[in-house]
Parts: sequence; structure tokens; C-alpha cells
Amino acid sequence: MANLKSLAEHLGLSQATVSRALNNYSTVNQATRTRVLEAAQKLNYRPNSSARRLATGRADAIGIVLPHDDDLLVDPHFADFLAAFTKKLATYDNDVVLTAADNPQTYQRFAQIGKVDGFVISAPKAHDERIAVLSKLNFPFIVHGRCETNLPYGFYDIDNEGAFYDATKLLLELGHTRIGLLNGAADLMFAKQRLDGYNRAHKDFGLKTAPQLVHHDHMTEEYGYRHAQALLELDDRPTAFLCSSTLITVGAQRRIREMGLAIGKDISIITHDDGLSSLKTENFSVALTVTRAPIRNAGTEIAKMVVELVRGTPIDQLQKIVPVDLIVRTSTSAPRRKKS
Repeated sequence: MANLKSLAEHLGLSQATVSRALNNYSTVNQATRTRVLEAAQKLNYRPNSSARRLATGRADAIGIVLPHDDDLLVDPHFADFLAAFTKKLATYDNDVVLTAADNPQTYQRFAQIGKVDGFVISAPKAHDERIAVLSKLNFPFIVHGRCETNLPYGFYDIDNEGAFYDATKLLLELGHTRIGLLNGAADLMFAKQRLDGYNRAHKDFGLKTAPQLVHHDHMTEEYGYRHAQALLELDDRPTAFLCSSTLITVGAQRRIREMGLAIGKDISIITHDDGLSSLKTENFSVALTVTRAPIRNAGTEIAKMVVELVRGTPIDQLQKIVPVDLIVRTSTSAPRRKKS
């Protein structure tokens, strides 16, 4: 098994050149890079991680800072994201560093001590202080989502507004005019985008949205249960629900059934499906109509993007908005006519 020194001697190149070629530096031409990679494979080269870090000045680690008040480690959305993220990072010989904090100064501390090479910012708010802090430090980061700022930044996002516009439009076309929206927390950017799509569809149909039909909260089963109950107890209750996560839908569905109502007949439901490994929307007792964008895809793509950013790819080449599929199943139908 070759080390960096023996590989360099075999190729007749300096260790610095071989190291840069192996780490995909743009200063090494393609012919040299190809030659080094082929020799490394042939000689079964394995990098010494400590030596590589000294040579490159990188930690070979990406940081994720979790809020203290969120149990993200038991959240299936985060678990699926992290599974794909770490798997992809491993292909670059990079690790993930997780910590918990409630202030942006943690980002500054990690950046200054060189513990990580970059960060992933999750669940951004419309005006997110973390983006300003890292931009001022000129430290690499990729946002899982977008926010409202004039600062340049790399991001991976799905078309939340377009997805919920299409979902609302489908329900309106079926004849629903009272559509309950069980959305994420109001200060999160994705929830704002989804509300915008919901509102825009109503406007295009010449309808005003009713504020009492829109609820915001953390996306849990308990939230879905409680707020579905509140909506169903209205005098003029909704005939359809639009939910921002499958977890919300589990709770809403439970309350709907307890009230003796049939999903897909008395109440239509569309949910956003993150492709969670533990919750398959097609396997529900009534197959759910969904807007679908697997969160594992986000984990894989963001891992790739943050490593590319650390290695020098320009920010404007690391901005991606992914379309969302609308999959129609049996949980949606025309509203039942009221008995006269």
C-alpha cells in the first residue's frame, strides 16, 4: 500500500503536486490529475488523514448546528437527511460535526478554530442572522432552503411555492372552496413560500383566503391532530386539508377518522411527502395525494455542493431550485354536496 511519499516518488512529482491532484485543486492540470489518480488506484494508495489535513489546511469536516429547543435527532426528516448527507460526505473522505447552540456565535467560533471547513444551514428563516454572520467571516456554507437577503449564498431548495400552488389549484379545480392549510412554523422560509402558493392559487380563482383556515406550528403528529380538530369544529368546516408534512397528516387523519369522516370522500387530503423511509404515503389505508420531493436527495446534493464550495467552486454555480412532483391518488376527490 502506497503512501503520499512513495506515490510521489513513483510519479517523479513533488508531494505537494500529488496532494493537490488528489484533492482536485484547479491549479493542477487535467493530464497530471488523471495520471496521479490512475497511479493511486494502481498502487492502492490510502491517504493519511492527519498528513492530508496538514497539507491542505482543511479539517475535512462539515458542521451542522442544531437548535437547543428542537429534537432534530429523533425527527425522521432530519434523520433521513443526515443519513444521505453523511453517506455522500464519506465519498469525499469528509466527516460531519454536529453540535447544539442557540446563537450564531457558535458558527464564528467553529470557523475561527478550524474545526470545520464549511457549514450547512437548515430551516432558514426569512431574515436569517446566520447567513449574515458567515458571509461577514467569508466562511463557506450552503443553505438548505432560501431566505430574503441581498447577500450572495449557495443553496439547495425545492419549489415550495410552486408545489403548494399546484396542490391548492388541484383542490380548487375539484370544487373545494374551503381548504385548511396545516403549515410549518410561520417564521420558517419554506412555510412562507408554501403559504404564498396557497394564497396565489386562491387569488387566481378569484377567491379570498380565510385566515381561520390557516394554522402554523412545529410539524408533528400532535400538531396535526389538534389543529385538524380545531378546523373540523368550525361551523363552516373545510372540505379539504393541505398539510406540510406526512407527520402532520398522520395526526390529522387520526382525528378525521375519530369524527367518523372518510378520507377521500368527506375530507380530501394532500400532504407534502419528503420520501421518508419510515412513512410511505402510498401505503396509508387511503393512498395519499402528495407533493413529493425526497429529503434524501437534498442530503446527497447538499453534501456535494458544500464540498465543491470549500474546494473553490463559485457561489453562483451552487444555487439550485428543484421542481416538486404532484402525485394524485385516492385521498382527493370532489367535495360532497351538502344535504338540503
